[in-house]
Amino acid sequence: MTDQSSNAGCFAGGGAIYGLGVIGAWVFFFQRADEFWLFIWAFFQGIFWPAFMVYELFTQLVT
Repeated sequence: MTDQSSNAGCFAGGGAIYGLGVIGAWVFFFQRADEFWLFIWAFFQGIFWPAFMVYELFTQLVT
């Protein structure tokens, strides 16, 4: 008998979508990098792309 009280399976899809977003962001940012430090910056941008996206959204809403 399985334990139905845990909802961990309900949220597994969000991790998969975030993972695909990170991979897509890495492809996007790595294509635009042409120096070593820009590749390093692209790595971090790919991980934190939701924060950059929300920041840009808020700056567009304010102006």
